[in-house]
Amino acid sequence: MNAAVRAVRAPDLATLLGRLPALAASIAEGASQREREGVMPFEAFGRFRESGLGTLRIPVERGGPGGTIPELIEVVATLAAADSNVAHALRTHYNAIELWTSAPRNDNAERQLARVLDGALFGGAFTELGTPKSGTVTTTLEQRGDRLVLNGSKFYATGTAFADYASIAVRDHEGRDATVIVPTRREGLRVKDDWDGMGQRLTASGSLEFSELEVRPGELVHATPRTPQLRHASSLRQLFLVAVAAGIVRNILADALQYVRQHARPAAHSAAATPAEDPFTQWVVGDLATATHAVDALIADNARRLDRSADALRRSAAAPEAVPGDDDAIRQLVLDGALATAKTQLAVSRIALAAAERLFDAGGASATSRRHNFDRHWRNLRTIFNHNPLMQKARVLGDFHLNGTTTHLEEGKVF
Repeated sequence: MNAAVRAVRAPDLATLLGRLPALAASIAEGASQREREGVMPFEAFGRFRESGLGTLRIPVERGGPGGTIPELIEVVATLAAADSNVAHALRTHYNAIELWTSAPRNDNAERQLARVLDGALFGGAFTELGTPKSGTVTTTLEQRGDRLVLNGSKFYATGTAFADYASIAVRDHEGRDATVIVPTRREGLRVKDDWDGMGQRLTASGSLEFSELEVRPGELVHATPRTPQLRHASSLRQLFLVAVAAGIVRNILADALQYVRQHARPAAHSAAATPAEDPFTQWVVGDLATATHAVDALIADNARRLDRSADALRRSAAAPEAVPGDDDAIRQLVLDGALATAKTQLAVSRIALAAAERLFDAGGASATSRRHNFDRHWRNLRTIFNHNPLMQKARVLGDFHLNGTTTHLEEGKVF
């Protein structure tokens, strides 16, 4: 499929981003009630697919709109302010695009990007339960004559219930690290709604089960060494989560304003005639407005840093005989991005969780009513920030600044 045809399906960047406000508004409608009642946001994903925003990070020269990482992060935060589950469930999709577009062109990447340009969304899973350490892959392809089949299960399959394709980390029949990319509706693949976390309840983050799942020719891709390209994508995955948190903090401020204006009453001993005139309520709202400003500034700065490494990697990948990131300057940009992302995640976790608790100071006991569902913000933030051990991040940062140690920063796993 040529780029001219693709460009028809991927609108120009301004048109694409212009669709975001209406999309976010439609997704926000009923989001709190969906969370309270456990209604999965399939309709929201239908509207997202129709918007074309799934193509955002595909470069113009490959048929896409050419959105930057700062633009992606703002899209994520805006969607998360509407419904943090929807934004979070897109993480695997955008991660896959980042990997495909920062590597030298190859048949697999072109095939998958064409699917994205056709409107497809990607999910998948890497993690398995019950292994000695998280990140260990034991699910193995089996050779059956001239066929490959997969049996077993994965967990944390975030977003896969809403996706068209699943990218699944496996070992091939010879024991090598690999990925299979298969349609989510293929016989033998079951997406289970068994995520039981206290927060981010509607992200479809439960299990994938494989029962004689056939893997066809062209659907098996062998893993590449841990290049700067993979480490850059790891940082973006982490910033993506922080952008979801940023959207939640925006929602906290919006909920505080609505509650004060429509539901709150001045305390019995307050001299104010209305809650909006109460100086202590004003103090709370001022704190929340400051929190969302600080978080937005942090993620925007981090996004600009990652955009520099992404541009360098894409230029490197486009060069003849390219080895992505085989350059000291690029490696330094990727390391700088990892450091910035870890620091941003630590700082935002503290600001955001404090804001989620501070929200309740905008009212009395009525602010804890289940109909307001304000506790979802703390539950969702706490769940997001439990994805990776924040104390380990702080320790790694301290080791770097004290001793220059970069070992974990260069693994490309959770930084």
